[in-house]
Amino acid sequence: MNKIKFRKNKGISLIDVLVGTSLLVVVFLGIFGSYELLLKTLNQNQIRIVATAVASQQIEMIKNLSYESVGIRGGFPEGDLEASTTTVRNNINFTIERRVDYVVDPADGISSPDDSCPNDYKKAEIKVSWKGTLGGQIKFFTDIAPKNIAQECANSGGILSVSVFDAFGVMVPFPLIEVKDPTTGQTLKTFTPASGQQYISLATSTYKIVVSKDGYSADRTYGIDEIATPQKPHSMILEGQLTEISFSIDKLSSFAIDTFSLWGSDNFFDSFLNENKISEKSDLFIDRGEIVLASSSDGYLSSGYLISSIISPINLVSWENFSFSDSEPTDTDLKYQFYYASGTGWYLIPNSDLSGNSVGFDVSPVSLSGLSTTTHSQLEIKGNFSSGATSSTSALYDWQVSWITEEASPIPNANFNLRGEKFIGKNAQENKVYKYSISTTTNSSGHKEISGLEWDSYSFSINPASGLDLVEINPSSQPIGLPPDTTSSVRLYLDSQNSLLLILKDADTLEPLFAAKVRAYNIGLGYDNVQYTNEKGQTYFIPLENASYKLDIEIPSYQAISATTFVSGDVIKTIKLVPED
Repeated sequence: MNKIKFRKNKGISLIDVLVGTSLLVVVFLGIFGSYELLLKTLNQNQIRIVATAVASQQIEMIKNLSYESVGIRGGFPEGDLEASTTTVRNNINFTIERRVDYVVDPADGISSPDDSCPNDYKKAEIKVSWKGTLGGQIKFFTDIAPKNIAQECANSGGILSVSVFDAFGVMVPFPLIEVKDPTTGQTLKTFTPASGQQYISLATSTYKIVVSKDGYSADRTYGIDEIATPQKPHSMILEGQLTEISFSIDKLSSFAIDTFSLWGSDNFFDSFLNENKISEKSDLFIDRGEIVLASSSDGYLSSGYLISSIISPINLVSWENFSFSDSEPTDTDLKYQFYYASGTGWYLIPNSDLSGNSVGFDVSPVSLSGLSTTTHSQLEIKGNFSSGATSSTSALYDWQVSWITEEASPIPNANFNLRGEKFIGKNAQENKVYKYSISTTTNSSGHKEISGLEWDSYSFSINPASGLDLVEINPSSQPIGLPPDTTSSVRLYLDSQNSLLLILKDADTLEPLFAAKVRAYNIGLGYDNVQYTNEKGQTYFIPLENASYKLDIEIPSYQAISATTFVSGDVIKTIKLVPED
């Protein structure tokens, strides 16, 4: 007999309910969102229809006015229209702004015998705007022509011709030309001519003209209340005359400026955690950053030596110091000598070039500043171990050679002046008033970006009272030309009588310490400055006075220390920080 198997129906779990509910919520949110957008669009269209009706009504009203009445009260042309009013339609507040301008058509001549009345006709603009989340605006225009020559010539005033060029003399399309009251600063008229040139009919008076464009420099006229003798004074409009004025604007540019010292410091170091910087060794044993004499069943060997890899600096200006850390128990000795490359061989540097080198050095540091960078452009260090007792050995923990290099060190927080060559007039003392002149400061990395600059030739300088001197600049000649729509990099090389280049290293590995906080201060001198080390473990304090300075140094995971250093001339100081346990 066949057995009938029944499949057991499973109930709906809580997870199924949650997933289904979430899907329904997503679907309905999308539907509601679309519905809400549809309602907003319909509402916006309804408002725009009402606004269009308001604007059309205003245009029809203007067309029914006499030619003489089409104008703004207190404006030019003078007329019966209010500059701005409000109205309420369908519970919505609309602002109605009116503008009327004479149109000067150059086709029949401008202020010439052929056209004694250049105000050819009037152009009226109606702008209707509304606020709120669905705010917006619409604009309507209409031309009003005079019926006869008497109407055309009834109110002549004068004509202002404004031309806007770029740096290459090409007309700038769609610049913003603003005509302002020079006393109140009120904007009377604005234009954005496609050709870059605009003829403007104005009442006889004096006007401030401002020209600008997004992403471009700006130019304007100046009054004698601003500058004693303006290079471009406010425009004076005379009855029946043409006044011409031109402006030059172009795309904005920027400078990327870095401040450096004339020199930098670099070094060769080895803390003997491996043999990567060792070219040769004999009868020595290296273990975890310590080098000692090798041993046999009878004890330590009597002698051994170690030679570093080749030290070959790039852009070497001068050798500086050799320093080391070692220990020499009784009956042991450890001395250091230097070799230089000549042809295919390496030779001991004679005492005439490095006094004491034939015997060897055992007191750190050793000055190498007298070595010729031409003859001794490459060095090797040799360490000579010896012991008079099989039970003891000297030990070497690290050694380092430092030198001065042409690769300059950044100078942080350096103040400098930047001035363009363009000037806008002269002051009462007949001195030029420059269009662009600032004093600014580089950041903690010695860098400064200055944007929004117009094309010009610029000069850099340093305030003598700062204690710094500008000794070199790259590009080398000043003023430096800045073309439109460019970013130019400039390096300023500074110097002073006294400075401190501080180098921080890990005491175990001799690796440079980045972002260590260093406070250098002398309370009596009123000097207190905090800086951070760069990726080379360096920070440069400049300018300083000939004096002692206290140093407070801290960095996470290292023991904080305080030290004092005397600064006279250009001082380079290396400090080793001990990691926390």
